[in-house]
Amino acid sequence: MESELDMTPKIYNRVKELRSERGWTQQELAQAVGVSRQSINSIERNRYVPSLPLALTFARVFEMSTDQIFTLEDQP
Repeated sequence: MESELDMTPKIYNRVKELRSERGWTQQELAQAVGVSRQSINSIERNRYVPSLPLALTFARVFEMSTDQIFTLEDQP
């Protein structure tokens, strides 16, 4: 039986959708949140889960709560 501590949940995000709605490039968003364009690309492709401070910065930039941007996949 696998421990719940060993189960890493999948986190989805709406960063690309929200960026596109605003007509921003990855570079513009990267500058707004203080990371590289490559980091934005990795986040949008769900290859990288941002730290809590970065997630809070996204929330501030998009003017919405973190749970409106990031969603935890339901566990079976």
